[in-house]
Amino acid sequence: MKLIARCAAPAPGDSGTGKTTGRLPEELISEQVRRLAIFSAVMGVLWTYGLVVDLVIVPLAMPDVAAHEIHGAGVPIEVGGIVLSALMVLYMRFVPHSAHTKATVGLGYLIANAIGIAMLNNWIVPSTAVPSVHVSWITNLILVFSIIAPTTPRRTLFASLVAASMDPLAAWVAHLRGLPTQSFVQTVLLFLPNYIAALVAVVPGKILHHVGRRLREAQELGSYQLIELLGRGGMGEVWRARHRLLARNAAIKLVRPEVLGGGNAADGKVILRRFEREAQATAALSSPHTIRVFDFGMTDEGTFYYVMELLAGRDLESLVKEFGPVPASRALFLLRQVCHSLADAHARGMVHRDIKPANIFVCRMGLEYDFVKVLDFGLVKLNGRAVGQTLMTLDHTTTGTPAYMAPEIILGEAMVDRRADVYAVGCVAYYLLTGQLVFEGDTPMKMMLQHVQAQPIPPSERSELPIPRELDDIVMACLQKDPDKRPQNAEELFHIATRCDACEAWTQAAARAWWEHHLPEMTGPLILGEPEPDAAILAGVPR
Repeated sequence: MKLIARCAAPAPGDSGTGKTTGRLPEELISEQVRRLAIFSAVMGVLWTYGLVVDLVIVPLAMPDVAAHEIHGAGVPIEVGGIVLSALMVLYMRFVPHSAHTKATVGLGYLIANAIGIAMLNNWIVPSTAVPSVHVSWITNLILVFSIIAPTTPRRTLFASLVAASMDPLAAWVAHLRGLPTQSFVQTVLLFLPNYIAALVAVVPGKILHHVGRRLREAQELGSYQLIELLGRGGMGEVWRARHRLLARNAAIKLVRPEVLGGGNAADGKVILRRFEREAQATAALSSPHTIRVFDFGMTDEGTFYYVMELLAGRDLESLVKEFGPVPASRALFLLRQVCHSLADAHARGMVHRDIKPANIFVCRMGLEYDFVKVLDFGLVKLNGRAVGQTLMTLDHTTTGTPAYMAPEIILGEAMVDRRADVYAVGCVAYYLLTGQLVFEGDTPMKMMLQHVQAQPIPPSERSELPIPRELDDIVMACLQKDPDKRPQNAEELFHIATRCDACEAWTQAAARAWWEHHLPEMTGPLILGEPEPDAAILAGVPR
């Protein structure tokens, strides 16, 4: 059970809309069998108590012969309940059947007890003798069983509804036998709590199934233990995780079949293949400014995952929103590192195609501050072939992010290459320097039209911070509409940025001073095996 100690609680914001059917892990079923044995013993005690009441207490307290005969008629049922409970305890503890088989027998035991209670309610003590306000013991039986030995929601609901129906069924049989019974409306009102309890009984089953799903993931994600949900996007989730042997924190990005949301099975396979290619493409890169991938794979249930380094810091989008535009020297310091990562990708024939501030993470890395990591190569294009089916996604919208999209991508041109990434880097630089997008628009379409048609205003004219003319020219060169007029790849842009002497004021000492002032929780000593500071965020949550 160690694997679920930190990940058993439902994820924040989890709507519970995931699948709730399926086979529970063996560990949970085995624990359920142990609880079933306890439940059977408790039921045996209760049946024994009923037997003692009918044979001893009732004759002493109610000397009336008729009352004695009424209660005495329940003795065979109570004896049967005692015997059945004893057999269940022995079966659960000593019979070498599988835990899943025993769990199914447990549902049958629930129904058998409900039959016995219904016979007592309607055949032995006629329902006309029952007060108008009355809750059957079957209601209590269902609720207690669902808490002590919950199973999958569907099985719990089915067994609980069958058990709840025993009272009205027994009342109908009593009517056929000529025994005095309530009217139809009174019978419905009398046993309505049974059905309410049957619906409520599903809740523990849902919780157990959610725990079981997390346990399966924890067991099947190699040597990593899921700890907490870091974020959720349109394509999947990112979890904080820890390697059980190396005590190394990591981030696990995963997408489950129900999260894929493809229109059909073929769409789901295409999206799943996208995640696999993202992991393979990212793992092939060697730049220190590209996020490292430790492992990836797929579980038996079709959940694709890959394990990557966990970063302590902020993505550029949230950093600018919280602290405002950055000085020109710092912007260039960060952009050189972005270009270093992309140059490695471009040299391998890969195009990122979704460069944006949210996919660029600035973090503390050992003794270094403002260390950049480029994330989320999910839309990568390799050797002229797009990762996706075409330049259009499954819902027929252009891939990428409108605010950072090159004109040739928007126009759907056949040849989209490294220069599209250069254009996006220019947009990112513009955002860093001004705190504003290159083009604003009420809708994504209006924004994309401006990227195709409108000329951008130089960043120096939209910022109160001083921006050297040399850096202004670099940004404007990246934002050229014609790809041939831009730097032709990230390596060329990297060399151009390296030769820019007007922005050399930002150093490691300046970076550390900024972090100590604005993010002091991330500047303390890093302790082996401890989680990153609370402010640590993993950007790269699939969007």
